[in-house]
Amino acid sequence: MTHLLKYAALLALAGSAACRVQGDLDSASNAASHADAQAAATRVAPQLMFIGDAQDAIDLYVAAFDDADVLSIERYGPDRPGGPEGTIFLAEIQVAGQVLRFTDSPIPHAFTFTPSLSFFVDVDSREELERLAAVLGEGGEVMMPLGDYGFSEAFTFIADRFGVSWQLNLPG
Repeated sequence: MTHLLKYAALLALAGSAACRVQGDLDSASNAASHADAQAAATRVAPQLMFIGDAQDAIDLYVAAFDDADVLSIERYGPDRPGGPEGTIFLAEIQVAGQVLRFTDSPIPHAFTFTPSLSFFVDVDSREELERLAAVLGEGGEVMMPLGDYGFSEAFTFIADRFGVSWQLNLPG
């Protein structure tokens, strides 16, 4: 009888271990599936909120960057009420592989962009740095003039006419 109890105990223990292993495999599989689903559903993209001039900003950035591409634009209108007709409900552009989102807020607000969050752009040549500084800086503000600050060949920190900050850098 004791052999039967020992055998039953071993079977129970083995079954329990097998259940734990299967449970661990199921948990790992579920976690992997969840991670895959989460990765597919999760995307982080900077969103820039304007009040009526998102289209102008999109036009500027597409003109400034050779590789920029408009991915999508949804506008307020009869099919999308809530904001002034023709303004941007949601748009996405891609610049140097980075997706940027744009919206025109239908609600006036007392804030705009801050230099503490900026787009840092590495360029391949001084000519490209100077061109971008001229295009993006027109009507904006220079916070650090184009120069050698010791961490790269050339650098400038500007805010464009919309108040969006750009750090333009030629690595050394």
